[in-house]
Amino acid sequence: MVCSDCMQRRRGNNFEEPVALQEMDTSNGVLLPFYDPDSSIIYLCGKGDSSIRYFEITDEPPFVHYLNTFSSKEPQRGMGFMPKRGLDVSKCEIARFYKLHERKCEPIIMTVPRKSDLFQDDLYPDTPGPEPALEADEWLAGQDAEPVLISLRDGYVPPKHRELRVTKRNILDARPPTGPRRSQSASDAPLSQQHTLETLLEEIKALREQVQAQEQRITALENMLCELVDGTD
Repeated sequence: MVCSDCMQRRRGNNFEEPVALQEMDTSNGVLLPFYDPDSSIIYLCGKGDSSIRYFEITDEPPFVHYLNTFSSKEPQRGMGFMPKRGLDVSKCEIARFYKLHERKCEPIIMTVPRKSDLFQDDLYPDTPGPEPALEADEWLAGQDAEPVLISLRDGYVPPKHRELRVTKRNILDARPPTGPRRSQSASDAPLSQQHTLETLLEEIKALREQVQAQEQRITALENMLCELVDGTD
């Protein structure tokens, strides 16, 4: 199969005729395209290939303009693309890929050389943020909305998480109705309440074990991230 970059013209809701056809090579690998709408650049990575080709897309003929090719020695098994809000704007970083090898993941950083330390407005227009423009129910009802944009002037600051409300049922609500009070010892307590107490203690123990396991996993992932960052430096 010939890998090609095929840009299509939108006519109504149909994509029928290509406005440009760019033949890449004769490889039979799967093409992995990544498009950055902020800079109008499309990055083309081939699975099993060792290069990343990128083109600029314009509204005027010939529509597709070849920019450059990044090449490395080892072929990629897969490729990931960092959202724009995860880039380092202080270093004029415009793209960051995560190249999957057999036993490691290699970050590939692309920057634009600038002498000024000021924020580069032309490189970082307002970009879609993580907040959804619509709720799932609204989208299923047929509503549409533009993405919620954020500014990267001061770097991306994650928004506060939404308040998660959890309604807990009071186990005391399940107690039997109050009847004539009589003196009783602890051994005379209802078996249902003893069973509920044992169940709660088991759940608390299981949750503590899960928290400890997650803390260990977070520590391991942080160590891996530090090793990757140190390796790129």
